Amino acid sequence: MKKKLLIWGGAGVLLLLLAIFIAIFVGASYVSPSQIVRIMISRLPMVGDWITPDWDSSAEQIIMNVRFPRVVLGILVGASLAVAGAAFQGVLRNPLADPYTLGVASGSSVGAAILIYFGLQYALFGQWTIPIVAFITGIMTLWIVLKLAQENGQMKKETLILSGVVTQAFLGAIVSFLVAMSKQTINEIMFWLMGSLTMRGWEYSLVIGPYLAIGLIILVGNARSLNLFSLGERQAAHLGVHVERTKLIVLCVATLLTAAAVSVSGVIGFVGLIVPHLIRMIVGPDYRLLIPLSAIGGGIYVLLADTLARTVLAPTEIPLGVVTAFIGAPFFAYLLHQQKQGKRKKG
Repeated sequence: MKKKLLIWGGAGVLLLLLAIFIAIFVGASYVSPSQIVRIMISRLPMVGDWITPDWDSSAEQIIMNVRFPRVVLGILVGASLAVAGAAFQGVLRNPLADPYTLGVASGSSVGAAILIYFGLQYALFGQWTIPIVAFITGIMTLWIVLKLAQENGQMKKETLILSGVVTQAFLGAIVSFLVAMSKQTINEIMFWLMGSLTMRGWEYSLVIGPYLAIGLIILVGNARSLNLFSLGERQAAHLGVHVERTKLIVLCVATLLTAAAVSVSGVIGFVGLIVPHLIRMIVGPDYRLLIPLSAIGGGIYVLLADTLARTVLAPTEIPLGVVTAFIGAPFFAYLLHQQKQGKRKKG
């Protein structure tokens, strides 16, 4: 397993570095590849002392204060959503589960939208106010979805996605109502509906970074339990897994990661659906590999999607959530088709 993680992890990191370079290179203002590399190296401790600055200060400002902060935030958001999706799929044993289809992302955005509407973004906990409130509303949404999916005390996987869609529609109506009632904050609320990384500085990465670091550590620590969940909850319990406690921890951490991502970027759909599924197709269902590789894959996916959002209709920028939905919706339909085919073969 360690060898496999090293090989695929190394390949993933190389692809991530390539995606970072592409995202930094592409933009309205041209900066040569050699200048980009030299500017980035010049910021490294000790190594940077060997680089003599021979570039315009404007080029350095563009790279270090505009493009690179956006790239880092895109990686963190993508990693958070992809890892959350892998966690939801593992604990619920449903390949169609993710923060978007379960309504958790919409639930988190409702909390953020309410704060923005009433001008309370920094009222309680400073820059942590929106992530904390988004987490609370996300947890409440998850609880509602799971309750709707239950029948006779048992959660039915057949109704889980339907429950998420219904809840998401209701929460979307709440946000739409706030948009209709708002005059001064309508643009800020619309941001949450479509998702974007525009004009996001280093402080936003500092908000989401601790959530991702802690969440990854906890989920990787529960990877073995998630592997055993695939055998069924009863079998997992016989093999020493504290089923209810593990479910609670994993669901809460996944919701926390979703809330943190939504709080800085708005609703970016389908990342948590597509990335874990593709990683699972490549390396298999082992969550000891799936969770860390999903983090890398999520960063790559969001970076490339954001680059498309910035360049396809330049100088007009497409909202990032629109780009991921264009890619994700057909993929979701494909998964539904595959699931139906699997049921027919079993039947």
